[in-house]
Amino acid sequence: MALISFTNKGIYCIPGGFYIDPWRPVDLAVTTHGHADHVKWGNKAYLCHELTKPILNQRLGPDLTIETLPYNKEITINGVKVSLFPAGHVIGSAQVRLEYKGEICVVSGDYKTEYDGISTQFEPVKCHTFVSESTFGLPIYKWQPQETIFSEIRNWVSENHDRNKTSVLVAYSLGKAQRLIKGLAGYSDIYVHNAIANLNERFIGAGVDLPETQRITPEIKKDELQKGIVIVPPALADGRWIKSLIGPATGICSGWMQVRAGRRWRSADAGFALSDHADWPGLLAAIKETGAEKVFVTHGYTATFSKYLNEIGIEAEEVKTQYGNEEEEEKVEISADAGQKIQEDAV
Repeated sequence: MALISFTNKGIYCIPGGFYIDPWRPVDLAVTTHGHADHVKWGNKAYLCHELTKPILNQRLGPDLTIETLPYNKEITINGVKVSLFPAGHVIGSAQVRLEYKGEICVVSGDYKTEYDGISTQFEPVKCHTFVSESTFGLPIYKWQPQETIFSEIRNWVSENHDRNKTSVLVAYSLGKAQRLIKGLAGYSDIYVHNAIANLNERFIGAGVDLPETQRITPEIKKDELQKGIVIVPPALADGRWIKSLIGPATGICSGWMQVRAGRRWRSADAGFALSDHADWPGLLAAIKETGAEKVFVTHGYTATFSKYLNEIGIEAEEVKTQYGNEEEEEKVEISADAGQKIQEDAV
């Protein structure tokens, strides 16, 4: 009996009777992480890692029915052994391991293999079937070491200070923002948008050690921001508020910045290829380490990546899903925060 199927609601565990990261309301949603393309409002119950619960409460509401698991602890649902393993994508992200009558399937969600210093290190899990993303599933996407990228960011900020410009880094409020805060701590004062500050408070409340930042409010003077580093979500990247700062210089932090056309597309002053997804070598290494006999490729460059896997002797199949639009989570977060967010005409 197959362990999973791909339905119009999402990835379904057949014997378990539950879904992994469904995009339509179901009775039980086993959730890999808190980005909005992987978790939706309206499910009767959620199962996730302990550090994903505060994210769900922040974004979907306080009254959810949520059961949590630490990594490597096993529970049984309708005869299926279910456990979570680190995905390395963002804080609390998890791969879902399913075992039933000796058959093992791992649904990875989103993942990256380089340790970022804040998310739990990715852990390959042996399985028969592996469900993998391919967001950056082309050979051109090969990341520089994280410290190399942070060195580039620091140099860019120093140049901006010398030119009396305000350094604005654009990054997802969940994942990328926390990496920047950790990596730039002690280098300069860091100011963050409400969406980022709210998530930081949730993480700190759950025991995550995050460096101190300052929430941006209308009371903060623009010359004060100019002396530090400003971090905002992509939804504000082209907003009037940024343009009103002192000589704003905008740096986009995204894997898409690996290709110069990405930076031109976003009209950024700088682009830093800092990604929370595995690059081409990372994807291949992760898949090979699982020893999987069959790989389902769910989103990104699915056709190209699955074709390559088949060419090197790994049976793979392209699967259409609704994952992959992480930027929607920023729009959700900004909308939910509308009563508190920076008002462009008030700062």
